[in-house]
Amino acid sequence: MSTSKNIQFSPEALELCQKIMRRYPQGKHKSAILPILHIAQAESNGWLSPEVMDYVAGILRIQPIEVYEVASFYSMFNLKPVGKCVIEVCRTGPCWLLGAEDLVRFIEKKLGIKEGQTTPDGMFTLKTVECLASCGTAPMMQIGETYHENLTFDKCGKILDEYKGKGELVTHWKKEKVKNHSDIKQ
Repeated sequence: MSTSKNIQFSPEALELCQKIMRRYPQGKHKSAILPILHIAQAESNGWLSPEVMDYVAGILRIQPIEVYEVASFYSMFNLKPVGKCVIEVCRTGPCWLLGAEDLVRFIEKKLGIKEGQTTPDGMFTLKTVECLASCGTAPMMQIGETYHENLTFDKCGKILDEYKGKGELVTHWKKEKVKNHSDIKQ
């Protein structure tokens, strides 16, 4: 079994982690946990293994359980391998009332997977998540940084076909953001 000693972020990612940590007073580096988990996920093929979370704990100088608690609480962090496109369908009240449950069933049938699974080709992972703050345009789903709103089966099917046709990685935090992140002040 690998250990966090075998995990190593890119120099750009480590530099960005240090910049983010410098925002906070000495001894309060734990406050940087969310952005550093995003960086970790970008550096780790879109998911956070226990070893990666241990590595993050080492960077922040906190206990691993503190990282696990945060990573397992937020649906934006993946604790198992995911596909190139993670489909997050909002499952809270307004979306559910306006057909999100039926939309999930449609996606499951179209992709041949169940919620929480990844397609055999590694392209799509389907998740249901808590409120994505787009109640006025329900039902909706998020893929990467893009909101897809006012969904119908037809509209959803076309969106999935477009992503499938591109075949590229779609994520909240791409490695390019780590490399080109110039808006973080020292």
